[in-house]
Amino acid sequence: MSEYLENQLENRFNLFKLWNHSSPKPDFLKTHSSSIKAVVGNTKIGADANMIDSLPNLEIVASYSVGLDKIDLGKCKEKGIKVTNTPDVLTDDVADLGIGLALAVSRKMCVCDRFVRSGNWINGDFALASKFSGKSVGIVGLGRIGSALAKRAEAFNCSISYHSRSKKPNTNYKYYSNIVDLAADCQILFVACALTEETHHIINRKVIDALGPKGILINIGRGAHVDEPELVSALLEGRLGGAGLDVYENEPNVPEQLFSLENIVLVPHVGSDTEETSKAMADLVISNLEAHFKCKPLLTPVL
Repeated sequence: MSEYLENQLENRFNLFKLWNHSSPKPDFLKTHSSSIKAVVGNTKIGADANMIDSLPNLEIVASYSVGLDKIDLGKCKEKGIKVTNTPDVLTDDVADLGIGLALAVSRKMCVCDRFVRSGNWINGDFALASKFSGKSVGIVGLGRIGSALAKRAEAFNCSISYHSRSKKPNTNYKYYSNIVDLAADCQILFVACALTEETHHIINRKVIDALGPKGILINIGRGAHVDEPELVSALLEGRLGGAGLDVYENEPNVPEQLFSLENIVLVPHVGSDTEETSKAMADLVISNLEAHFKCKPLLTPVL
């Protein structure tokens, strides 16, 4: 949690910081079950069925994130618990990072940086990289973030195609109902969809092989969208040209085989981690909680 959000919560509510308590989580929840009416979670922890069942007076779960994969929505709906998240305010930052990763992989920016810092430039020029402008871009998930990615990529004269559950109205982008076909017909594939049972490991060996040895995969969605062992083996074997990752399947653990590769850029799940957006997300969490307890409409309701 951001320090700003913690301070705002403490100023308004009786705040329990679960990570500050030495007792096991089940014991802590049992002790305080009657007094807890709201849970604030993030991309790492939310409210699973066990937590929800252990809090009989829980009224609302507010996620300091746009993702909902850490919240048991079915259980919340069953018990009439309200759920909110923080859409829109983080869209620009995540889309910016996605384009940044694509540029960094294509132009070998991290390798260039090491080349200069190591003093190797004095021995000769850096090898040629690949341009980003004009590439064919595929986007998995044309929601808020996917659409923002498309808009940015269009500014680089990239052609845009996408895959989603259904064809989107009011867009001229080419739609692929089959993700393998999308991967085969694009040079850079962005993953920007929500994590659900249907999208778990949506990027599998078939998709990676279709993208091919000159293709680049950018994942700014969730780590579990990608079959990570298949990604690792494809990069090691040269079946995939490169990758830019902000998310991983078992965060904060990252496959060590990736560390020595020069065709991949790794960042530690920082898609929305700017000072401006972190504050905006925190303010939205607070506003939703205040609206709920004042019996006013929620600003960004999920349930």
